[in-house]
Amino acid sequence: MSANTQKLLTFIQDITRLLETKPDEATIFVEGKKLVATLVSSDEWLPDAFAQPHPQHYQQYLLYADPLDRLSIVSFVWGPGQKTPVHDHQTWGIVGGLRGKEQEITFRKQANGSYSETGRGILDAGGVTAVSPDIGDIHEVSNALNNQPSISIHVYGKNIGRVHRHVFDITTGASRPFVSGYANDVLPNLWSEAVA
Repeated sequence: MSANTQKLLTFIQDITRLLETKPDEATIFVEGKKLVATLVSSDEWLPDAFAQPHPQHYQQYLLYADPLDRLSIVSFVWGPGQKTPVHDHQTWGIVGGLRGKEQEITFRKQANGSYSETGRGILDAGGVTAVSPDIGDIHEVSNALNNQPSISIHVYGKNIGRVHRHVFDITTGASRPFVSGYANDVLPNLWSEAVA
């Protein structure tokens, strides 16, 4: 199946125009969520190479990174039973469900240094949510389905694969630094429709 990369290109153009107005975070969430909701309203645009699960762990595929590190767009792919560790982001993010169903568990640091659960949510295909240090960005995400992969599209205010972030032990409060990187070495050809 040939992916309709024009939809992704249009989204990149629209979200870049939004960020060029230097909006505050609240505006990014209001306007950006609308753009992400349009992007994930159908899934024919995601190339198959960026939708492949790994047998042991989730995959983080870079779809686009702004050259000034103001923006990155990533597809996350979870196989059945796969999940992230409890982690933070160090930037705002908007997440749209593309295929399947994901579960999010959010956490907050307590006075004694440990982390307590603050909520649980399900992100279905077509749904949109957000994270940031200001509204809460410490969470664990897992595939809520045990018989198929789930995929979500993440838009971040930095190049998330280069950001120094943290994984947390929720019992002790200990943190470990990490930089996630990406599973892919190539990016989608955003101009394939123009050539066709």
